[in-house]
Amino acid sequence: MRTKILPIGLEDYKDIIDGNHYYVDKTMLIRKLRDSGGKAHLFLRPRRFGKTLTLSMLKYFYEDTGSAEQNAANRELFDGMKIMGEPDSYRESMTAYPVISLTLKSAKQNTFQGALSVLKETVASEFKRHNAIYGKLTDKSDQDRWNRVVSLKGELEEYATSLLFLSGLLYEVYGKRVVILIDEYDVPLESAYFKGYYDEMAGFIRSMFESALKTNPSLEFAVLTGCLRVSRESIFTGMNNLLIMSVLDKRFGEYYGFTQEEFDGILRYYQRESRKEDLRRWYNGYMIGSQRVYNPWSAVNSVREIIEDEAAPLRPYWANTSSNDIVRILVEKSGARGRGELEALLAGGTLIKPIREDITYADLTRPGDNLWNFMLFTGYLTALSVWQDGRNIMAELAIPNEEVISIYENKIREWFNDSVRQRDLSGFYKAVVDGGAQIAEEFLRDILGKTISYYDYAENYYHGILTGLFSGMETHIARSNRESGLGRPDIVLTPLNIWGTVVIIEIKICEKAMDMEKEAQAALEQIERQDYESEYRAEGFQSFVRYGAAFYKKNVVLCVKGA
Repeated sequence: MRTKILPIGLEDYKDIIDGNHYYVDKTMLIRKLRDSGGKAHLFLRPRRFGKTLTLSMLKYFYEDTGSAEQNAANRELFDGMKIMGEPDSYRESMTAYPVISLTLKSAKQNTFQGALSVLKETVASEFKRHNAIYGKLTDKSDQDRWNRVVSLKGELEEYATSLLFLSGLLYEVYGKRVVILIDEYDVPLESAYFKGYYDEMAGFIRSMFESALKTNPSLEFAVLTGCLRVSRESIFTGMNNLLIMSVLDKRFGEYYGFTQEEFDGILRYYQRESRKEDLRRWYNGYMIGSQRVYNPWSAVNSVREIIEDEAAPLRPYWANTSSNDIVRILVEKSGARGRGELEALLAGGTLIKPIREDITYADLTRPGDNLWNFMLFTGYLTALSVWQDGRNIMAELAIPNEEVISIYENKIREWFNDSVRQRDLSGFYKAVVDGGAQIAEEFLRDILGKTISYYDYAENYYHGILTGLFSGMETHIARSNRESGLGRPDIVLTPLNIWGTVVIIEIKICEKAMDMEKEAQAALEQIERQDYESEYRAEGFQSFVRYGAAFYKKNVVLCVKGA
């Protein structure tokens, strides 16, 4: 039997099954949905957690295509799946309903009209998919409206109630109520908030959902997916038939993302169990309710790499699927307290925070703990435990895994470099070259106070800060850890002009603040003892400034000696 192919980038259930791709069986979600008794379900999960594929699976299971041959082919897609081992009552609904299936993930335009055009095209495409019923419509006004929607010439209100209209027609023709599947419902709202047309988009989405999901006699049930609930904007006003499953909800926790058992099965199948612990540290750690899961997108991509090369390094694949703007906002807007809390998280600690599941985009830049809520619901944090404290829901938050830590580090590095580029560093550079230790110290203390350590104040952290600062010098080239004399100086600033001053910096890390002066002097003595200047004297340089730099957390002491 041919080895199954990993489904990289595939989100259509039929393509995966027919194409001999590896599929992690999530079909028991069908039974869970039936047993829940809910009319409409909203699943809130981070991006790339299998939401689109799951809705595709539901579509092929439930949809009556109007063709007996096609229905039979769709039923075959589930041969051998877990749901087929369940009682007959769960299989009676196979290919039994008309299905409306929409994805809103492409509505990310800069203007409301641009986004609306994309949504109109999405709706029109779904009407065309059901074109077989057009000839069965008996009401001329229904035909006319259908044509306006499909030709993209309908009024705004006609698109706002288009799902209600289409479900009514399907019910009329088939005599069966309709299943509605909506993927990434909040993408248009997220884009609208950041682009400045939120109110218009919220009104449109509200009308679409209320008409289709709240008072629709043609609805059998609905499933929606997204990242955030955004209920305070009244998108779901009065929808008491909506079951909302956020990442805190214990229901359905195993159906998005890979459980350890499921991922172990993938590693066994591809004979890569030797990398199990590495992969667990990098991509596991998300708590969905009480279920710990892997990020499926990153897990599959990483397995693809280690199939080709068992020793392949692991990378942050999830970082390439999202803008990560929220991390940048956290770094820029959180202030000293927020930066300190982020440092604690990056060092492996946790935070205790109140949780609001009805967080909104408008809350993103407001003072308080709102930003941590966003980080939780978008996948940059996970809740290790959740409990009730009076009227508040509290959670212990942590960074889920190494992949997300690497995303933080990259964004913090970008933020630091951008913030440095915006500052006038000429005075700092001059002080360093002239031996002005006090001026350089004051500048570094200011910089350190506004940065975020992701190395727990190890030498790499301070080394990165200094090399980043010196990278903008126009008169010197910053060299790092080059062989010279009897060892390696930490940083050397080499002038472009042979008559310029060479600056040699040796770094020491202190465990106590009181040791800083002593360690700075020791660093200075090391420069002389190891004769770090020898290489540069041999090249003809004659002027030198030496710095012993001692760091303790966000404090620095510089000791200097001139030529």
